[in-house]
Amino acid sequence: MHPFRKAVEAGDMAAIEDMLADDVVFTSPVAFQPYPGKAITAAILRGVTRVFTDFRYLREIGEPGGRDHALVFQAKVGDKEITGCDFLHFDEDGRIDDLMVMVRPLSAAHALSEAMGAQFERISQEAAGA
Repeated sequence: MHPFRKAVEAGDMAAIEDMLADDVVFTSPVAFQPYPGKAITAAILRGVTRVFTDFRYLREIGEPGGRDHALVFQAKVGDKEITGCDFLHFDEDGRIDDLMVMVRPLSAAHALSEAMGAQFERISQEAAGA
């Protein structure tokens, strides 16, 4: 099991944050511009844990120790089932320097956008306080 998956499934936000490079870039499935930086990425990931329910990873794609990895997941946002994939890229130090999330179907992506939008003031405050 990939360490990122293990940390997410355990709800270990400190371990997740430790895996992020300082210059990580988070690409959201529902926002046009990517979010650069560890503080905002960690705050967004904490926000996602407040929005998703019944979260579970279904499978992993990638070479053990490779620099690219994909984790396919399912969850709920309100009453909408969502399927998605976390695409991770690791720098030469083994830290995540690129995290892109893609989700489907469109109705669930809209629900995610609304739910995360409602969280964004808190997310921004958390990132500013980091």
